[in-house]
Amino acid sequence: MEIRYLSEQDSLYEVSNVYEQSWKYAYKGIIPQEYLDAIPAGRWANVGLKSKMSNLVALEDRCIIGTLGFCKSRWEAYDGYGEIVSIYLLPQYMGKGYGSALLECALDELGRLGFRQVLLWVLEDNMRARAFYEKCGFTPTEEYMTESFAGRELREQLYILRD
Repeated sequence: MEIRYLSEQDSLYEVSNVYEQSWKYAYKGIIPQEYLDAIPAGRWANVGLKSKMSNLVALEDRCIIGTLGFCKSRWEAYDGYGEIVSIYLLPQYMGKGYGSALLECALDELGRLGFRQVLLWVLEDNMRARAFYEKCGFTPTEEYMTESFAGRELREQLYILRD
């Protein structure tokens, strides 16, 4: 496996496919199925164009199998923190250490940028992701925000990793 920054030579549609397949697998039973079924191909093809976010990709046999976005915290109350914005893998690569490797690489990069504390948001009902983040040292807080998907309100919980 290779982990590196997303480059101009990478296919943004290949990256988007990772998001799409991961959402449809990981959020089944959490986000309404009609929302997941309606995700169009290429929905996240612009992810690499977000100038304030750095994007890593994980490759296996020269194919993008995972991606992770990180940046300086986007939340005023957490100025001085780094933030993991997203981490997604193709379903067949979940649970095999690829996510841990991507996260470790991103945390190293955030550390090099001077961030000693890192935050992320995770859907409260996404028990698999919550267990993953807790195993990686993140601690859940009592802070929540709500997002709406196809008319269903879902809570996201804030997790913090402190040095």
